[in-house]
Amino acid sequence: MQHPFAELLDMQVVEQHHGHGRMRLQVGPDHLNPHRVVHGAVLYALADTGMGLALYPTLAEGEICATIEIKINYFKPVHGGVVDCVTQLINRGRSVANLESRLLVGDTLVALANGNYAIFKPGARRS
Repeated sequence: MQHPFAELLDMQVVEQHHGHGRMRLQVGPDHLNPHRVVHGAVLYALADTGMGLALYPTLAEGEICATIEIKINYFKPVHGGVVDCVTQLINRGRSVANLESRLLVGDTLVALANGNYAIFKPGARRS
């Protein structure tokens, strides 16, 4: 599936399975804030996109998902290198799913995110 926003940030899909995904971001100058560390919004976007990547294979035909909320903890600043985002589906209900993304530089955990996603068919009326 084409994803213009992920392409804009140069995110790469490494693997995608039912309830699991791995994305990668090679840090470049455009990802940095004025303090020369990766902007938190870049890491947030990587986690959010990684969660969608892991959730999509679980969807039925015609279903889509949308972020309800994400909580992210930042542990270490990222100055460069490669950020890996490893996402696992924690719970999948009929209309809401919960996922966790671990963002790593090498073996160092730099951020941890947990998110909830709505699952629905566009245009379907909900009671």
